[in-house]
Amino acid sequence: MNAPLFTRTDPALGEFALRPVDPLADAPVLHTWVTHPKAVFWLMQECDLPDVEKEFTRIDADPHHDAFLGLHNGAPAFLMERYDPAHRELVGIHPARPGDVGMHFLTAPTNAPVHGFTRAVITTVMEMLFADPAVERVVVEPDTRNTAVHALNESVGFEVVRTVQLPSKDAYLSICTRDQFLATRGDHRR
Repeated sequence: MNAPLFTRTDPALGEFALRPVDPLADAPVLHTWVTHPKAVFWLMQECDLPDVEKEFTRIDADPHHDAFLGLHNGAPAFLMERYDPAHRELVGIHPARPGDVGMHFLTAPTNAPVHGFTRAVITTVMEMLFADPAVERVVVEPDTRNTAVHALNESVGFEVVRTVQLPSKDAYLSICTRDQFLATRGDHRR
């Protein structure tokens, strides 16, 4: 089992951690998440288990793309992908700068939602990304119809730059600088 690369304690909800995805071992749980109706914007609704294994094996081999399994108090609870926007997703659409990193995240489906959980997840993701001193901006491209994630993104400092057309969706290209994120945390240090 992969050890966590990043851990954060939320005062109300406990420990959040991220570790690299093990494409074969984690595929069964990831398959249930990415094919759930809640994950429609993840664009993997029709995938079977071998498709999910293949996708995460591809990501694992890609030097410009990483996948991380998020744990909440030790149990799998969310997924985060990190990518280099100069080489993936936004090539030719976003003029990536040194210090830019792209991100996707997905929380596991649940029948017992916990107030503040998704906000704690995105905060954990952003803290992990900005823990790398080379990262200056996080870039995302959520589907324009995904209103829930737009509100979450705004809550951690993202600003919509413009609407872009990607092969699979119309998206809001959004950027959050380190300073914007820290301001949402009440921290104005650089």
